[in-house]
Amino acid sequence: MRAVRFHVSIPGYLIAKSLGRVTDWALFGAAGGVKLEDLPVPALPGRSWVGLEVLQSGICGSDISNVSYAASPSMEPFGSFPAVLGHEILARVVETGPQVRAVEVGQRVVVDPMISCTTRGFGAGDHCRSCDAGLHSTCERAGEEGPPRKDGSCLGRGLTIGYHGDLPGGWGERMVAHESQLFVVPDAVPDRRAVLTEPVSIGLHGALRSPPHPDEPVLVIGSGPIALGTIWALRALGFDGFLLGQTKRPHEAELARAFGASDVVSPGLEARNALVDTGAVAYQPIVGAEVFERGGFPLIFDCVGSEGSLAQALSFASPRGRVVMLGCAGQTRLDLTWMWAREIELKGYVGYGRERWRGGTRHTMAIAHELMEETGTPLEKMVTHVFPLRQFRTALGAAANHRSSGAVKVLLEP
Repeated sequence: MRAVRFHVSIPGYLIAKSLGRVTDWALFGAAGGVKLEDLPVPALPGRSWVGLEVLQSGICGSDISNVSYAASPSMEPFGSFPAVLGHEILARVVETGPQVRAVEVGQRVVVDPMISCTTRGFGAGDHCRSCDAGLHSTCERAGEEGPPRKDGSCLGRGLTIGYHGDLPGGWGERMVAHESQLFVVPDAVPDRRAVLTEPVSIGLHGALRSPPHPDEPVLVIGSGPIALGTIWALRALGFDGFLLGQTKRPHEAELARAFGASDVVSPGLEARNALVDTGAVAYQPIVGAEVFERGGFPLIFDCVGSEGSLAQALSFASPRGRVVMLGCAGQTRLDLTWMWAREIELKGYVGYGRERWRGGTRHTMAIAHELMEETGTPLEKMVTHVFPLRQFRTALGAAANHRSSGAVKVLLEP
């Protein structure tokens, strides 16, 4: 099969750090660590595993950060390389193990890429606390190999498909997944909406776990699919209060409004004026940016995770406000004054899992499909670029340089 694989190396790191700011060639070109290769079709690792033909796979901001060596090194022990990238995956079932009951050959499925104790091969009585709670995105065995299998092999370390040496991701023609990772796509949900299930589910998970109060205004910071998915999720879950989106470009603002934002502002003066409209009063310290008292937003979703977005979220939050961090935050130098001075609660969410839902429990992705059907919202408008696998370098360039490309979500179609 053909697949795009990322090789981590010291020379690749040095090239990325020295020339990456000057040219994409140093990051995505022949000198970089990302290559289109011919690889064996992966065999089923066990009786509960499923063979998949990839239909579409998204490029995530975390993918760009990793291949450009911009991501925090703190997560390095929880991946294994070289790895076929891609964790936003829509696929078709082409093979099932003899114990598979959840899916059938021919069905369209999306993949929960987070690797649980079950996927690693541990029995039900030997799961970590996170997996026992249905929150396997924080599986506490991500740095370990799985238990020995019948052939003597072990599943390598890793937190998620797409950054795992043994489990190819969606930037290839074929892959495998444990049946517990698969969710059948309803017939009414088209491919380009279904492929957004993974990033949308991150926003949905945050909205379900940190829901707004009916009478409080909410601010969502970010222009990408997680931010836009958060806006959609809040409305799909029934929130009808004031919902402000902050985006950078006009087409992103249009999407935010289409998915339910009451209003949209740009970073900077427009956002500052929106804060003042909540009743905030500005003060100017002797040194540094202006600060605010009174007003503010009781709930803020930071879907960027940069030093600037986190600083803004903390300064825009009301006393005892909540800041929900959904963006892939890395290393920052952050002034935490307002976190303690206003008793702000900062909460991070990395993925998805078992949620309380309508009197029972369901996985976030299953809820996302249910809400996609109920609302009929054309989330596929987020898909701005689609490339065949052989044009992966052009695709990565478009995803990395969305200011010039206008990209919101870039897909690869093997």
